[in-house]
Amino acid sequence: MEEQPRSRTYHEIVSNFISGATAGAVAKTTIAPLDRAKIVFQVSSKRSFSYRECGKFLLSTVREKGVTMLWKGNSATMVRIVPYAAITYMSNEHYKNYFKRISSDGTLSGVYRFASGSLAGLTASFSTYGLEVLRARMAIKSEYVSIFQSLKHILKTEGVSSLYRGIAPTLLGVSIYGGTSFYVFGTLKNANPLSSSDELLPEHRLLYGGLAGLCGQSISYPLDVTRRRMQTGGIKGDHLERYSTMWRTVTRIYKNEGLKRGLYKGLSLNFLKGPIASSISFTVFDYMNTFISGHESY
Repeated sequence: MEEQPRSRTYHEIVSNFISGATAGAVAKTTIAPLDRAKIVFQVSSKRSFSYRECGKFLLSTVREKGVTMLWKGNSATMVRIVPYAAITYMSNEHYKNYFKRISSDGTLSGVYRFASGSLAGLTASFSTYGLEVLRARMAIKSEYVSIFQSLKHILKTEGVSSLYRGIAPTLLGVSIYGGTSFYVFGTLKNANPLSSSDELLPEHRLLYGGLAGLCGQSISYPLDVTRRRMQTGGIKGDHLERYSTMWRTVTRIYKNEGLKRGLYKGLSLNFLKGPIASSISFTVFDYMNTFISGHESY
């Protein structure tokens, strides 16, 4: 099912960019309330996660501030996720094509598929990291009511360097997540174990995308918690030095909260929202990219 290696056209690059941006926007908007809840639990060292507590948080938010507050910070998410997803999918296609062209048989091996996803995640994260910090701040602090106000406040009180706090675990985490998820999705698509033919049905794509996201997040999740603490350190009564480096943050969380209630806090929620977002994202990208470019990506 794999294409023969060839140079990518401008039309294909634009198609990847537009399709990736749309896929990211649709997926993130769908799971925005759960994403906000996850961030709130991740950054708190005192609040234990459970589905019941998550439900209480969502209900109290609706009762006290209205249903629209469940999407608080989603504007910042869109500002970040649109370029992030666009760059991720576009660069993944670029790296896959490059590795196909340098491979001895013109195909994409599992190692190359993993490397393409990892490099795509690194490229996108490094390009949009400051927007990720703004999104995390807006999700947990009511004072941050707009993107520009949040940016102005952070720069005034903490400096430019605060926009890059947590970048080390982020880059490490996205390289693992991107490599794993793109590897799993691409491998399952090519093998298509749910069908005796080459036909990929919508439910196949959704399931493969969900499994890809599940595998990726299970491996990289502790780094996600670590970066959240580093990104939001100092605004919830925490001293900045407690979360000043990746190693210090990881060891502090593990020592005080352990694995389940610390480094893996909220993972069960991710088992719900992660596969949903991943399945939607991969599926929307596949169909939209095929529609615009005229051929499917493998």
